[in-house]
Amino acid sequence: MLRTIENGNLRLEHVDKEVELVGWVAKKRNFGQLVFIDLRDRSGICQLVFDEAFSEQTKEIRNEYVLHVKGVVKARKDANPNLATGQVEVQVEAFDIVNEALTPPMIIADETDALEDTRLKYRYLDLRRPCLQKNLILRNKVTLLVRNYLAKHGFVEVETPILCRSTPEGARDYLVPSRISKGEFYALPQSPQLYKQLLMVGGMDRYFQIARCFRDEDLRADRQPEFSQIDIEMSFIEEEDIWQMTEGLMKEIFKEIKGIDLPAFKRIPYDTCMEKYGSDKPDLRFDMPLVNVSDIFSSTEFKVFASTLENGGIIQAMNVKGGANKFSRKQLDKLQDYVKVYGAKALANLKYTEAGFAGSVHKVLSDQEKADLTKALNIEPNDIVFFIADKKKVAQTALGALRVKLGHDLDLIDKDAFEFLWVTDFPMFEFDENENRYVAAHHPFTSPNLEDVDKLMTDPAHCYSRAYDLVLNGYELLSGSIRIHDQKLQEKVFEAIGMTMEEAHEKFSWFMDAFQYGTPPHGGVGIGLERLVMILAGTDNIRDVVAFPKTASASDLMAQAPSTVDEKQLKELGIDISD
Repeated sequence: MLRTIENGNLRLEHVDKEVELVGWVAKKRNFGQLVFIDLRDRSGICQLVFDEAFSEQTKEIRNEYVLHVKGVVKARKDANPNLATGQVEVQVEAFDIVNEALTPPMIIADETDALEDTRLKYRYLDLRRPCLQKNLILRNKVTLLVRNYLAKHGFVEVETPILCRSTPEGARDYLVPSRISKGEFYALPQSPQLYKQLLMVGGMDRYFQIARCFRDEDLRADRQPEFSQIDIEMSFIEEEDIWQMTEGLMKEIFKEIKGIDLPAFKRIPYDTCMEKYGSDKPDLRFDMPLVNVSDIFSSTEFKVFASTLENGGIIQAMNVKGGANKFSRKQLDKLQDYVKVYGAKALANLKYTEAGFAGSVHKVLSDQEKADLTKALNIEPNDIVFFIADKKKVAQTALGALRVKLGHDLDLIDKDAFEFLWVTDFPMFEFDENENRYVAAHHPFTSPNLEDVDKLMTDPAHCYSRAYDLVLNGYELLSGSIRIHDQKLQEKVFEAIGMTMEEAHEKFSWFMDAFQYGTPPHGGVGIGLERLVMILAGTDNIRDVVAFPKTASASDLMAQAPSTVDEKQLKELGIDISD
């Protein structure tokens, strides 16, 4: 071994001991007769002291040079309380330059000057930053906790194929051409959904996997084209079994990582979430619910509200407590623009000050309507109420998005809190206006509520499912469901989303045939590993917990992927590239 101890582990107990250290030069300070160097490895930083005997040799040392050092640990006269090793330093007796380094294009420290594109292009340098190494070590600890917890509860880890058949329901697949079967393609798995169900048919009973998943979809700060999923499936269970198992896993992770004893998770049906928070992944770290006030305006003379109600829309309101003086006219205009992104036509407001009501709609509302609003929304002096009058989904979603924005802007969110929520009773279908048909809200293998089976064909808009999501601090942490285990019911669901039996058997016969051989009731979850680690790490960018992430355009700036390939490779695959 080139070292006897890691740099960040040096303490007062090591004083007067000889040590060998290795690492990168984080900082060099020349004080004439003495040269101080901070030497960094994965464990942390320690200070090296070179006396004048090394003055010529240390001249050539630059940041990010790799050094091998021998020396004696000494107590520092002026301790550094901001450093774990701040009470000691190493008096160098001999050293070697293991490797030189060019001047790096970025500051390699937690606080760096580099733009994200630079960090991603030189990711191997970015990874030397302590904060990123800490995140990857955290990720490793979480996966170990997951494996140990699930193994303790009788789960078996099974790998499923990466090269599989394309299943076009859902996000776009990444396709892989076959060299042997020209013109035919594999797909990278969006999730191990069908394989894990087949494992249940195969009698595995309790399966899990840290599964790699691939989805060709638009990206954002909390999404990557390739990601890891803590995939869990159980046989002979109902929702309660899965919820209890998952809660136990989360409680163990948060106890070990954060030292927190989590309470029992809240549960709210989907419809209630949308009515109260305008989102199926509400952030419960702050209050400020939405309220449907349509009844108050059933006989209103305000034409905008009256027209909305006549056309089947709703009036959704939200009281921002103490917010009457927190928005300038310019800021209110910006909030108007913000809700329009979510399809809302306008954002109205009503303020209540010591002088009485004010705001954009106070002159068009009757005294009775204001009195009813005061009671329904608990309006007090210095409050401001925002209204959106629109189609139900637009009004809820737009005002829900505004709720989250104001939660951040007004500093209403407890950043140290962790609020878990099970969202239950999801709709079975949602209407896709582009395709002019109902599509599966989760995926087509989700079981409908048994009492809603007769609505599959006659009333799909009011058919609910046995699907559920786990939400944490406004992020969808997992999605899951009780699966269909009856072939005839599976065929009915395919028919309900406009898929003929011929199409269903062409795409899924290999899966559906298995249902003829005694399929157990089963269900499970897929937990977003990166999203969970991102929240635990206290960042809002998923790229901070991925070793080699992609950009928002799904590019790898470091490896310069995607890239063109040789004509010879394309010819072997039988592929021609069109302009």
